[in-house]
Amino acid sequence: MKKFRKVLDGLTTSSPASAGGSPSCGSAAGTPTAAPTPRELDVHETLMSEHFHICKTVRHGFPYQPTCLTFDPVQKILAIGTRSGGVRILGGPGVDCYSQHESGAAVLQLQFLINEGALVTACADDTLHLWNLRQRRPAILHSLKFNRERITFCHLPFQSKWLYVGTERGNTHIVNVESFILSGYVIMWNKAIELSTKTHPGPVVHLSDSPKDEGKLLIGFESGTIVMWDLRAKRTDFRIYYDEAIHSVSWHHEGRQFMCSHSDGSLSMWNLRNTAKPFQVTFPHGKSQRDGRKESCKPILKVEYKTCRNSEPFVIFSGGLSYDKAGRRPTLTIMHGKAITVLEMDHPIVEFIVLCETPYLNEVQEPYAVVVLLEKDFIVVDLTQSNFPIFENAYPMDIHESPVTCTAYFANCPPDIIPVLYSIGAKHKKTGYSHKEWPVSGGTWTVGSQTYPEIIITGHADGSIKFWDATAITLQMLYKLKTSKVFEKPKGAETGRSAELVEEDPYAVQMVSWCPQSRIFCVVGISAHVILYRFSKHDANTTITSLEVRLQCEMEEVISPSDTENTVCLTDPGGHSPQPQPPSPRSNMPDSARDSIPCLRVKDRMIRMPPGYQAELVVQLLWVDGEPPQQITSLDLNSAYGLLALGNCNGLAVVDYLQKTVILCMSTVELYGAADPFQRLTRSPRKNRQSTSDFCMRGLSNFYSDSKKRIRTSYQSLTELSDNQVSLDLERSKSPTSDHVNGHCTSPTSQPCVPGRPRVPGGPEGPRLSRRGPGRPPFRKAQSAACMEVSLPVSSLTEESRENSFSRSRSSSVSSIDRDTKEAVTTLLFAESYGRKSDALPTPCLWVGTSLGLMLLVPMSIPTDEQERMEEPITVAPTSTVLMLKGSVLRFSFLDCAGCLIQSPYEVWRDGNAPEDPERPRRRKLVNFSPCSSQDAIGDGHLAVVCSERQAKVFLMPSQACLYVHNITESSFVLRADVVAVSNSVCLACFCANGHVMILSLPSLRPLLDVHYLPLTDMRIARTFCFTNGGQALYLSSPTEIQRITYSQEMCDNLQEMLGELFTPTETPEAQNRGFLKGFFGGNAQTFDREELFGEAAAGKASRSLAQHIPGQASVEGMRVAAGGAVGELARARIALDERGQRLGELEERTALMMASAETFSKHAHELMLKCKDKKWYQF
Repeated sequence: MKKFRKVLDGLTTSSPASAGGSPSCGSAAGTPTAAPTPRELDVHETLMSEHFHICKTVRHGFPYQPTCLTFDPVQKILAIGTRSGGVRILGGPGVDCYSQHESGAAVLQLQFLINEGALVTACADDTLHLWNLRQRRPAILHSLKFNRERITFCHLPFQSKWLYVGTERGNTHIVNVESFILSGYVIMWNKAIELSTKTHPGPVVHLSDSPKDEGKLLIGFESGTIVMWDLRAKRTDFRIYYDEAIHSVSWHHEGRQFMCSHSDGSLSMWNLRNTAKPFQVTFPHGKSQRDGRKESCKPILKVEYKTCRNSEPFVIFSGGLSYDKAGRRPTLTIMHGKAITVLEMDHPIVEFIVLCETPYLNEVQEPYAVVVLLEKDFIVVDLTQSNFPIFENAYPMDIHESPVTCTAYFANCPPDIIPVLYSIGAKHKKTGYSHKEWPVSGGTWTVGSQTYPEIIITGHADGSIKFWDATAITLQMLYKLKTSKVFEKPKGAETGRSAELVEEDPYAVQMVSWCPQSRIFCVVGISAHVILYRFSKHDANTTITSLEVRLQCEMEEVISPSDTENTVCLTDPGGHSPQPQPPSPRSNMPDSARDSIPCLRVKDRMIRMPPGYQAELVVQLLWVDGEPPQQITSLDLNSAYGLLALGNCNGLAVVDYLQKTVILCMSTVELYGAADPFQRLTRSPRKNRQSTSDFCMRGLSNFYSDSKKRIRTSYQSLTELSDNQVSLDLERSKSPTSDHVNGHCTSPTSQPCVPGRPRVPGGPEGPRLSRRGPGRPPFRKAQSAACMEVSLPVSSLTEESRENSFSRSRSSSVSSIDRDTKEAVTTLLFAESYGRKSDALPTPCLWVGTSLGLMLLVPMSIPTDEQERMEEPITVAPTSTVLMLKGSVLRFSFLDCAGCLIQSPYEVWRDGNAPEDPERPRRRKLVNFSPCSSQDAIGDGHLAVVCSERQAKVFLMPSQACLYVHNITESSFVLRADVVAVSNSVCLACFCANGHVMILSLPSLRPLLDVHYLPLTDMRIARTFCFTNGGQALYLSSPTEIQRITYSQEMCDNLQEMLGELFTPTETPEAQNRGFLKGFFGGNAQTFDREELFGEAAAGKASRSLAQHIPGQASVEGMRVAAGGAVGELARARIALDERGQRLGELEERTALMMASAETFSKHAHELMLKCKDKKWYQF
């Protein structure tokens, strides 16, 4: 039982983890009236350290930078290898597993042990790995590291335990996949080719056994040499020397001929009866020139030759196009008889596999589909239909359709929201897919018992929003929303220079805010705009209201306390913005003349909106004196109040979206009034700057890197940016509070996003801050979350800053003279709270957090009657309440005095476009969670949890006493903080820039978990990491993949039940009976005992220096378990011996009884014999 006692008002009590203490927290200005002294608070905290453990759960999306592909035709599962050493195994619904090689080496090739539940991977570090798939989380059983040769190709025959491995030197080695030991049988390159050959044949690029005779191995060398090696006789049957390099070989199922693809775009057919020359050479895409030659074509990288029973064979290959047409897209060509179909792909082809009905290579193949792995996509083509349609993808492979720029994760959503979103989204799905079932259907998966609705929202660079059903560790597309439809498309003649600067991503999404209960959705865009959407099941014809806000921080006088007394911002209830209506944006306007215009133009006509989310209001920030609007850094929405708040490094604006008016538009300094803890200096008027639009529009353009801009994840070099003094911008993980356009953080020690008013500590006599020259700082282009740059501000040139950019400690002093920055609004929250110490009852308030670690409370007076709410203006009166923390404020949350989370009030959803019922008029239905509803006395108030980049504090409201404080980090800073519900309680979850995940109890802020989980390598992770209820979190692990993790011990324990089974016991199909005649005339495949040839008895041992066997993790764990249980085994052996002796004694007794019985029987039998000995037969 944790007890919090407040002895004196304003006294700060620190937790044991923060013995260093912290400055007292309370009101920063004036002496407010004494609040009622709260009685003793009793909070029972149930969360302990054993409730938390962090582990990965599942990865969604397209495997980033894929390299290879394989398929198990019996188990019907598919595996994809990646350049970073990852292996993704896919099956039916819910069967999706990701594994990672510890070395991180690229996966070159994959080979399933068909229907055995195992997988062999060959990596770029010349290591073979054997994975066990008979468990929900695959593990490596064995590894074999080649020391002297590089692996180039692997082949594992069906139902064989011997793996053929080709190397760069041209040699072929053989590995036993059961023991992962190298056989002494080696096919040396100099024995495979003729002795008279003067050149090396090159690396091995193909290995396959003959469908006709498994004792014959076909070896293809890169130079064009092909060798048929007789494994029994250890000699070559024939050699083929071709002029063109070989890329792949494919057999006819009868084993009498094979096809090769070459680097000149040709296909050659070879017959085993005559190997002197190919009996057919074709250039599928090569045209004959005037001189009779074929025009040069691109290489055919792979070819598959598959036969059918009732039709012509299929020849499927990638590449081979002519060089005459530049810029042609990659193609997959399907030749079926005389028909040639060319399928153009959006991305380069990595590999493809033809799926066939039988796993036996010596049977008619009957292909039914082609799996095509592209660099950024994954498709399956249906071969059973003449138009070759593609299958609708069963996996969420299109997360990166447009680069992801932000994410949001909602657990335990209202149960009706997912079916509604799915029904609306299903109406807009593409058509023309194959009607057959998805062919990759292996494995099994069942929905666990502990499931609840989960939704993931992703924002993208093209302005689109995607809603995903993430229930039960799966991911399914629900609904897609395009925010660009709200704005007018710029016309070529009107855009001029701005079009060149904006390029293709002025609608990129920065952040989203969603209220699942009221179904109101807000989107913040890169062009300094906010779009508010309402959900409706009916279509509507409506116009979009546009509000334009002029946020600037230009004051010519020092703020006096009297300036902000009784500050009330009233608006005209007529629905107009307090700002004058600006002219429509024109690109030919000079930058110096740009004033009071937005970056984009909202459609001003009647628009038909389909069912789903329909835009109702757009709020845009305006250009000011030739300066572009700064990016929005914080947003909050409350459906019960009907209010929307947004902030940036210039100030704060509050919008009444019910009346469509701006009710508050103030700079941060104006909000402080007399309570400003700093004394601000005046500054000279802003000088006109040239080409400032370049910076703005450039920021709007490159929100992500495309094919012209390489993804940059490495740290930037140190760069000098000043005239007289040294100031550095080092790539670091931007705090969520930083300016999202120019990449400069608005936290206390960072460089400015635009030149702002200098601050000095202590008063006017303090030293002025030096400026960075008259111009704007270098403008860093905004990029997507997939490739955001990372920067750390430092105040001096030190070796420490060069060596460790992420762990650089940032000064928490809010009066540091190394700072020249505006104070940004970093977080906002509407809640029922106490705006003043003297308040007896909670009222609607807006909590404002800034980049200087200050918190402001803005009480509001909102009419309760529905009609008055739509007509009467809302009164906003900023108070003198100012609270302090170290570092930029990241998160607010509220607990009642029993330690339970207080939800923000909301409006119950109602469909505004539904037909009205005269008998039941639609009225607003509000749900309010009062802080004092669970308390016996009204005066108890509530607890406010505030987390910044450095520390967390718990305040008691309305007295504003700081009950607990915990310094989260000194050497780094918090990137993301959320108050989440776990195990029927609440806690504070934090993710730091140094990769640590921390969990703190509430309200005592006791550390429950501190794990160095994720090294922060680029900005993508920082921008997309988010926590949610139920002990779950997610982040963008690569530009194309979402990684979900859990920090709950309970979920870790149940994870095995939630994952799918990769292996399902299945009978291997029987080989077809080919008949007597085919077998008699040599058509049937010949089998031989590979063990007899490759085993140690016949082939001997391989050289130890050639390869090194490494036991896998699963094998080592098994050995540890065996070693750890040795004592127990001895004890059990002793008990077994005692039991055995007892049983032997009992057996001896039974044997003696049986012997006595036998003697008695023998005696009676002898007596009977003597008695009957002399009798005749007729006497019986």
